[in-house]
Amino acid sequence: MATETSVFSRIEPVELPRRRFSVNGYQILAWIVLILTTIIALFPMYWLFANAFTPITSTPPLTPILVPAFKLDNFERLLVNNKFYLNWMFNSLVVAIAITAFHVLFDTMAGYAFAKKRFPGRNLFFILILSTLMIPIHVTFIPLYIINRQFGLIDSLWALILPGTAWVFGIFLMRQYIQTLPSELEDAARIDGCSEIGVFRHVIFPLSRPAIAALAIFTFVRSWNDFLWPVIALNKPQNYTLTVGVANLQGEFMTDWGIIFSGAALAALPMIIFFLLFQKYFLEGVRMGALKG
Repeated sequence: MATETSVFSRIEPVELPRRRFSVNGYQILAWIVLILTTIIALFPMYWLFANAFTPITSTPPLTPILVPAFKLDNFERLLVNNKFYLNWMFNSLVVAIAITAFHVLFDTMAGYAFAKKRFPGRNLFFILILSTLMIPIHVTFIPLYIINRQFGLIDSLWALILPGTAWVFGIFLMRQYIQTLPSELEDAARIDGCSEIGVFRHVIFPLSRPAIAALAIFTFVRSWNDFLWPVIALNKPQNYTLTVGVANLQGEFMTDWGIIFSGAALAALPMIIFFLLFQKYFLEGVRMGALKG
């Protein structure tokens, strides 16, 4: 024991080289540019909330309000003078949730078919579907309005929900992700007696949860912020969505800017919270959209 102690006592400790954190001028410049860009990008949002918490009636000040008064006068007038505001928020929530549910189901099923199934003309049909992305959405409004009018759906939430049951980008996203899943799992499920619906339900759908989460977030944000088609399809104030309702707060002869600022702030608040909570899925969705087939 004494021998072992003497042996170890002769071993000199080895000092590992310390990594020195160095910052060069280019990194400092990059940080300055990023900070300035962030401030410029976030300033309109800050200006919106600053005006919303500052009592304003007819004309907002020419200089931007940098320090809000932190008063709820604008929000009180908004909820008192506009009895349909809660209806607008409810309508937007119903439309966004319904469209998101349809997208998750149909886009995933279509992506699974194009990724794993073998049928004549599969690649041709997929190219034709992708080619519709080049068509401006404004071109489809006239035939879409005529079809909805013939079915009696104009001025109802169904006019917003049914045309949004599928999305070309969602099909592309799900197809790219499902292609990366090993086909051996499907074969094993079929050997165990699963039908095609069972394979989709028990194998494909659970394994595609990251892509489904990204698709759901993209769809919800897109549906919540949609304005042009709802303003065409909806006529009655109680049927407005939040974006259309806030736009109609502007009066013909006088505009209460405090109500508009507060309404826009409440409309933007859910999306801000939504993005902060699930921003990693946004980045994951962008990364999965770039996967090769």
